[in-house]
Amino acid sequence: MKNTWIEKFTTHLKTERNYSKHTVSNFQRDLLFLVDFLKNKEIDRGTARGYLLALEKKHYSRRSIARKLSSSRSFFRFLMREKLVSKNPFENLLTPKLPKKLPNFLYPEELKSLFEMPDLKSPLGMRDQAILEVIYGTGLRVAELIRINKNDINSDEGEIKVLGKGAKERIVLFGSHARNALHNYIQNGRPKLAGDKKTAAIFINRRGSRLTARSIESMIVFYAKKAGLTKKVTPHTLRHSFATHLLAGGADLRMVQELLGHVSLSTTQVYTHITKERLKEVYDSAHPRATR
Repeated sequence: MKNTWIEKFTTHLKTERNYSKHTVSNFQRDLLFLVDFLKNKEIDRGTARGYLLALEKKHYSRRSIARKLSSSRSFFRFLMREKLVSKNPFENLLTPKLPKKLPNFLYPEELKSLFEMPDLKSPLGMRDQAILEVIYGTGLRVAELIRINKNDINSDEGEIKVLGKGAKERIVLFGSHARNALHNYIQNGRPKLAGDKKTAAIFINRRGSRLTARSIESMIVFYAKKAGLTKKVTPHTLRHSFATHLLAGGADLRMVQELLGHVSLSTTQVYTHITKERLKEVYDSAHPRATR
């Protein structure tokens, strides 16, 4: 197998599929591992099974094995499309069954304390509060957030046009808290950060350049610690909180699927878990002998 094939595939992921640098890097690492295994081997179904066995012998976790097999499967689909190979040896190969992991989310009072942390007297604080409110108010992935440009935001309608996975466009909605935070940042914070530099990006750093996903992740971790939150808090935690609170409030599952940009409804169904407080509330209001 040639490394140039991997280069073609990663270019395809960046340009056609619009995958983030982090995702492309994961694919690249997985496939280089595969190339190392396939040296001087014929690529067939037996070799694919041997690869799975080799991963198990190296004591990779089920999740890591599942990801490496998924990367291999996607890679060979691309090679088939380009007519570089005739078969996909990884197609229909059973992947390890993964334990269902409930998404981590924050309660409203935890979110409130987090949102109170940025210093609204500084341009960076205005920006950070807008980022927190927008992620929680829309459920955006951090990779989608950093790609937002000024022209993508319609404040009057409370809508943002975003470019999601697979270069698919969708419209997400936001409410008054995110609108107010965005307005304050755009009017009072962003001009000071941008200075003379002209950029279409809405969220920028102190040098006027587009923010990276890593810088947003670090910012959220900083404010979570400052707020005294003991949970691990990431941009995805705010996305999880968005979906959890919508469903707990009675939102339709398919509507939440659309807002999150999920291709499959089964991906959204993981959020249908109910918090203990919600469970008690339903029990107390619905059961005739529930007074406790």
